[in-house]
Amino acid sequence: MKKSASVRYAGLILLVSFSLLFVFHVLVMTGIVQPGVVWGGHVESSRTNLILFELVALAVTLLFLFFIAVKTGLLNLPVFTKIASLGMWIVFAYMLLNTAANLASGVFLEKIVFAPLTILLALCALRLALEKHTA
Repeated sequence: MKKSASVRYAGLILLVSFSLLFVFHVLVMTGIVQPGVVWGGHVESSRTNLILFELVALAVTLLFLFFIAVKTGLLNLPVFTKIASLGMWIVFAYMLLNTAANLASGVFLEKIVFAPLTILLALCALRLALEKHTA
């Protein structure tokens, strides 16, 4: 089955965004990006907590990239098709919760930049979650 343009674009937006997010978290973890712009500014005082939170964020980001790559057919792994389909619903729900957290954050950057971005990503994840077929 040929994929519609909206599925291809949604997948591309998600793959690029989560790849950039991965790089962003690496930059936060290495101190190149100030830690006060993530996690509502709550972990910047503890390097140990920051590293732990960032490692979890990196693992979740990689898992989401895997779901997206399987769902879009970039990775042809039929054994994971159902898991990727369920995973896209998890990505969608996660992005909705992330949007709420960004809006509730006391960090200006999270409210102004990341909240609109997470809404866009949630919509893209929803588009892939609704897609019945992969590749």
